[in-house]
Amino acid sequence: MVCRMFRIEAEVDRERRDLLRTRLRDTNTAASPVLAALRGTPGEREAPLHVWAMDERSGELAGGLVGHTWTTWLHVTYLWVDGRHRGAGLGGRLLAEAERIAGRNRGCTGARLETWDFQAPEFYRKQGYDVVCVIPDYPPGITEYTFVKRLG
Repeated sequence: MVCRMFRIEAEVDRERRDLLRTRLRDTNTAASPVLAALRGTPGEREAPLHVWAMDERSGELAGGLVGHTWTTWLHVTYLWVDGRHRGAGLGGRLLAEAERIAGRNRGCTGARLETWDFQAPEFYRKQGYDVVCVIPDYPPGITEYTFVKRLG
């Protein structure tokens, strides 16, 4: 066995990040028949999914959802509703529209998202989501939840 010395660096480097992503993807593809079968198919690519609610009177953003689909999953990254419009069902409408697009148009069978304890865990439960992971103190003093839901 050859013993080598390595220089460890901690810096933001987009070129190395992209190289690392490619190499990890290649390694994972070689190790997983499922990922290998996906390689080169439309399902392999992430596709952005955005849903917006605009206030008809003011023209301002009243709420929105930003996420993406990958394989058969919708991943909700952000869901926000302006405080003036909360409690009127707008968040549920945004989420339902994203689920509809993901399910009908993109063949998704599941959705996932993360939320903190002070945000909206009860909202997501009411929308049919189930907790699959709880991370206490992430960040310190806050609990993070991962939710999933089977679509259609």
